Amino acid sequence: MNFCDSSKNWSERKKLFQARKLNFLISVKESYERKLAAITASISMLEEQMNSTTPSVES
Repeated sequence: MNFCDSSKNWSERKKLFQARKLNFLISVKESYERKLAAITASISMLEEQMNSTTPSVES
């Protein structure tokens, strides 16, 4: 794609660039949300495992 193409005026090129940037940022956000969900699930699972094990004290 040629951004220097004079057949499109500046506002059309700017809108195209902004739309591409928006799509990129949305994909980055979704990626981080998936990673955060995985971390949150791991934390919950570990806390659940820690709470379910009862330490046995033998005297």
